[in-house]
Amino acid sequence: MEIKVQSIKFDADQKLLDYIDKKVGKIEKFYEDIVRTEVDLSLLAEPQNKNVKVHVFIPGNELVVERNNDTFEGAVNDCVTTLKDLLVSEKERRFK
Repeated sequence: MEIKVQSIKFDADQKLLDYIDKKVGKIEKFYEDIVRTEVDLSLLAEPQNKNVKVHVFIPGNELVVERNNDTFEGAVNDCVTTLKDLLVSEKERRFK
């Protein structure tokens, strides 16, 4: 599975990129046919100013999850947790 990370208006450090690869890479075990995954990181003007949007492309569909948090790591964790549930339900619906 290809994971593309884009940081908007800032440069993400290697530690954050490695963390995203590790966490987002785990969703592949819930749905084997993932074509690619795109992760967009941005900063907002809100108190929880770290925004993460994850696009997961699967055959015939695209799943999008967006979360805000105080840290990028926290937002990534929230996205991955939600994606696990979405991928499991998508797999159950597809292979019924």
